[in-house]
Amino acid sequence: MRRTFIHYQYSMAFKQKAISEIETGKYSLREASKIYNVSEVSLYKWLRQFGKNHLIGKIVRVEMKGEADRIKQLEAEKKELESALAKAHLKIITLESTMEVAEEIYKIDLKKNVGTKASKKAGKK
Repeated sequence: MRRTFIHYQYSMAFKQKAISEIETGKYSLREASKIYNVSEVSLYKWLRQFGKNHLIGKIVRVEMKGEADRIKQLEAEKKELESALAKAHLKIITLESTMEVAEEIYKIDLKKNVGTKASKKAGKK
């Protein structure tokens, strides 16, 4: 025995009425299924497609004209600044290492002597 399936096409107004009554709590999904003679699966699909909660769990980004270009520009500037910062850190590390080597070679503490004037040193000698 062969089953024949009848394919129904429902209008958007019909779908919205059913969805509205489920979302407002007038009917449960099961009750609406019986009242409208529509499968629960179909109602669930309609709810996901057209219901007011269809955006839950999704990220919607709204941007103004030209905003995407501005974001790209800012990202490029950020990369340049990060690169400059990395170079500055490397320069600081290099200078600190150079100072440490000089301190070892000349047996002086350069960090303490940084603020003193050359004239005071010359007068002591």
